[in-house]
Amino acid sequence: MEMTEKALGLVKVKEEKGKELVKLAKCYFEDAKHFKKENKLEDAFAAVCYAHAMLDAGVRIGVLEGSDNSLFMCD
Repeated sequence: MEMTEKALGLVKVKEEKGKELVKLAKCYFEDAKHFKKENKLEDAFAAVCYAHAMLDAGVRIGVLEGSDNSLFMCD
């Protein structure tokens, strides 16, 4: 979760369509925090994976900017 939280803080929107991906990522990340608090760890893991996947997809298709290879699939 720390990695995704860091990625959310660093990612930049390059195109309008990227805003929706960031919004979805933030929603999934909030869900992950809720599930973790409720000790629903499998659900928390799934939600954080979806959150990070939204960011990675946005970087890969070029609507988001993220140049840190340890956080995003940039190559």
